[in-house]
Amino acid sequence: MSIERGFSDSEPVGRQARARADRRDQHVGLLGHGTLACPACDAPVSPGPGPRSPADRLMCPVCAHDGRLREFLSMRVPVRPARVEVRLVHARPRATRR
Repeated sequence: MSIERGFSDSEPVGRQARARADRRDQHVGLLGHGTLACPACDAPVSPGPGPRSPADRLMCPVCAHDGRLREFLSMRVPVRPARVEVRLVHARPRATRR
């Protein structure tokens, strides 16, 4: 429920005519552009197809440095080749293995 009040104080406080629903797809947004490069040798690294999480594992194809994607991501300007879009999305909870 939302509350609306007019500019003059003579009107009583009341409900808005339409209720507004928060949709999850409205909470997806572009945070910026970055570069994926190896922190050890600075070689460009491909994230592969599809979306990835900052916690996903990634390996450098040149020096075999292994680490989390967030270690390979740089948001510094200017972005170099191997540009990626960094987006914020609500992920569905992952199923836990038993």
